[in-house]
Amino acid sequence: MPDNKEAQSVRKPEVEPVSEQVTEEKEESKGEMGFLDHLEELRTTIIRSFVALIIGCALVMTGIKYFADMLNWPLNFALGDDAHRGLVTTSPMAVFAVILQVSFMGGFAMALPFILYFVSSFISPGLTSKELKMLKPGCFLALLMFLTGASFAYFALVPASLKASIFFNDMFGYQLFWSADRYYGLLMRMTIGIGLSFEFPLLIVLLVYIGILDTDKLIAFRPYSIIVFLGLAAVITPTTDPFTFLLLAVPMSILYEGSVYASRRISRRRAEQTPDEEEGEDEDNYEDEDD
Repeated sequence: MPDNKEAQSVRKPEVEPVSEQVTEEKEESKGEMGFLDHLEELRTTIIRSFVALIIGCALVMTGIKYFADMLNWPLNFALGDDAHRGLVTTSPMAVFAVILQVSFMGGFAMALPFILYFVSSFISPGLTSKELKMLKPGCFLALLMFLTGASFAYFALVPASLKASIFFNDMFGYQLFWSADRYYGLLMRMTIGIGLSFEFPLLIVLLVYIGILDTDKLIAFRPYSIIVFLGLAAVITPTTDPFTFLLLAVPMSILYEGSVYASRRISRRRAEQTPDEEEGEDEDNYEDEDD
């Protein structure tokens, strides 16, 4: 009899139902994405960005004449009183190239905020809470830097390049015979190219933040940076006059100094962190990975 009482007093281990275990495994599997799932998300992001670009181009095409006249401002400013020279087409299909170029420039400008949003939504699940706090300001700064570079090219660099070209053409007695598709192609290359080149300070700060670069390397590279910027100016700008090169190299050098200053602040703040703060950040990162 005592043995039976002892056996009854022993509690049997609780076993979770099979259905509950399956649901928990499904919930855990939902939080973890495989390689094919990442590819599917990347494909969705690319498709959404492409659709945003197509919609922007379609909206620009509805007012293509207005946008084309607006994009003629750098040329008209450079020509001054000789604006009657205008542009010409040298082939039957050149006008369609103009339509595509103007539509792409306007559509890209309209779709850029949405593209940044889609890209940030794609990379946000893999970021920690600290990195997520920097995502929105980073996207805003990326958009701001691109628009700053494109505006600098549109209002300053392109008119200066055209003025230099007009000056040398007049000096040699050549008549201006500029085709519309070549002009808009040049404008598109310079505005988008310089807009993207103005993003490099954010890339430098990101590399310093993740530990690939440091402030000492940036300072050591400072004497060579001007050569890199002059080479970049030679690729982007159509003219070979030193004034145009310097007009692009000087703001690029200023941006480089700004990135060095920001990198120095990041390094200083990281050095001032206490071990407790670093452990707290590591725990937050581990919690984000577990979530």
